[in-house]
Amino acid sequence: MKNLLIIPILLLAINSFSQDHFSGITTSKRVGILNVGINPSELANLNSRFEVQLFSSSVNISNDKIGFNDIVSGNNLESLLFKGTEPVNFNIDTEFLGPGFAIKLLKWGFAVTSKGYIKANIVDVSPNLGAALTNNSIDAIGSSAIISSSNNQRMNATAWGEIGLSVAHKIYETKKYKINAGITFKLLFPGAYANIGVDKFNGTITNNLGNYVLTNANANMNFAYSGSLGIDFTNVSDYTKSVFGNLQGMATDLGVDYQLLGSGKNYKLKIGAALKNMGSMTFKSSDNYATNYTLTIEGTQQLNLNQFNNSNGVKDAENVLINSGFLNKTPQNTDFKVQLPTVLNLYADIKIVPKLNITLFTQQKMKSNSGNDQITSQNIISVTPRFAINIFEAYIPVAINEVSGTTAGFGFRLGGFFLGSNSVLTALTSDGKQADFYTGFRFGFL
Repeated sequence: MKNLLIIPILLLAINSFSQDHFSGITTSKRVGILNVGINPSELANLNSRFEVQLFSSSVNISNDKIGFNDIVSGNNLESLLFKGTEPVNFNIDTEFLGPGFAIKLLKWGFAVTSKGYIKANIVDVSPNLGAALTNNSIDAIGSSAIISSSNNQRMNATAWGEIGLSVAHKIYETKKYKINAGITFKLLFPGAYANIGVDKFNGTITNNLGNYVLTNANANMNFAYSGSLGIDFTNVSDYTKSVFGNLQGMATDLGVDYQLLGSGKNYKLKIGAALKNMGSMTFKSSDNYATNYTLTIEGTQQLNLNQFNNSNGVKDAENVLINSGFLNKTPQNTDFKVQLPTVLNLYADIKIVPKLNITLFTQQKMKSNSGNDQITSQNIISVTPRFAINIFEAYIPVAINEVSGTTAGFGFRLGGFFLGSNSVLTALTSDGKQADFYTGFRFGFL
């Protein structure tokens, strides 16, 4: 189980690197395919008649326990992560943009895009439970700990691909105002999924010279897995090779934007709203398993937690519990559905003086992260001042994130190339709890 709990840290080594992906560049005044990712109505605002997306990637690592320097050093990460008494949250959220193409015709915009996602999360895990399962000392209580949690403690990983078909239309325009609306239909290709959920956990963990045992325990548990992640949770190549599976799902984005126009093609104010990722995907394969269990340990019974030390996958951990005799059924081979992380995006881009704008942005999740069939998301509020001329743009996104707290970053665009981070300033100056990076290249013509 040690390998399962520190998987987000292991994934850091893959050099393919947020919940708020491409922050700053997605609200750029140079409107392109990336802007469509935040709101499909932006497709009607394309700067060029044609836009070609070559490749872009964005990776966000965020947590509520350890700082950037600790993540980079890699020393005693599990010990630091499971200190204290507050639940542990640790997220890795990766987005890859493959080839894409967009075109503007009269009052219409059309686009075809391709994306891949890799996500790995620790959600609301008790630090004492995490310390015992990773064979570290129980920090808060010493030799024993009584755990009573109403949260669904989850370890979750998902890999999937997506093809997007977008259309937007300029529905109203005068010399002073403009209103656009857009929609994206997403074809979903689930690749691999793994989830361990431990809901309403109560029990006592005792440390006897490094031998951890669980007694007087009960919990509702979920084990679900499909593809390679069920067998091995720690092999990085299993994530990257499992991004695109078979077509087994659909989702939709809806959006509108309003512009108060100034002179020429520039606006004084742009306000946008979009509801994203409304949909789900179904995992269907011969190695699918999704089972809800009841864990009950009573009287003099005890479970040796050291048995989990060599568990590499969800299936390994499930088998340990089945062999212990404390679960109430056998694994169920069945298809299962997973919900996408539906979010509401709201933003306003305000012209302060020529070449200087400020963008206000918020992402609000529409579903709880506690559901075993739910891909996670987080709430974000950001403010981004930006300087922009025709071929160059620079910006500083400052955000408050639900998991990692306050972050400040920097990014720039030179022609069609862009490079940035949502958190580089806080990571380097105050050892912030988030590390992220994004880059890419696209070009427009005519």
